[in-house]
Amino acid sequence: MTNDGPIDVIIPAFNEEQAIGKVLADLPGAMLRHIVVVDNSSTDRTASVAAAAGATVVAAPRRGYGSACLAGIANLARLDELPHIVVFLDADYSDHPDELPQLVEPLRRREADLVVGSRVLGRREPGALLPQARFGNWLSTCLIRALYGVQMTDLGPFRAILWDRLVELKMSDPDFGWTVEMQVKVDREGLVYREVPVSYRKRIGTSKISGTVSGSVRAGWKILSTIFRLR
Repeated sequence: MTNDGPIDVIIPAFNEEQAIGKVLADLPGAMLRHIVVVDNSSTDRTASVAAAAGATVVAAPRRGYGSACLAGIANLARLDELPHIVVFLDADYSDHPDELPQLVEPLRRREADLVVGSRVLGRREPGALLPQARFGNWLSTCLIRALYGVQMTDLGPFRAILWDRLVELKMSDPDFGWTVEMQVKVDREGLVYREVPVSYRKRIGTSKISGTVSGSVRAGWKILSTIFRLR
């Protein structure tokens, strides 16, 4: 924990029983208060593996990345002591959980409201970021720069935000538009955005989004429509 208050983690998870234990084991537990794994209607042992590793498991019956994040936020909002910082990361072990300290440091120094871990600026394992994901990421960040005038390099899932600012954003997207909604709203509300380089590796298992043509198309359409809708 920081002197300013607790750091809590939200991990959306859908059928990640092979990876979730590794993610939880690599988190710097001494820094953290609560680790919430949001089981997004998995059909495997994701929930039981996470619980056995000591995480708080929350159910999010409605499928969707944003739905899982919202369920995690709702769980933290019921605590007697609210978090100071909330960290989001994926359950597939593509992020490096041990890099969490670098991610939260600008928030602890009061230099930012939202910090996104940039896979573009960091080190990537060959093949970790698929071509369709790289193109979609490039197109989205170019549009954000053109429409909003803010420099961004990535819509990466590994991110940290001050709790009070997260509440102010009134996040609502239930699926693929979640990450871009957060970044666009931060700029629109005049909050301070920062990026730090993070490492990225091949995920365990197949991506539910970029791993399929239909998933890539649906995610790309939703991200682009969200960018224009929030303008």
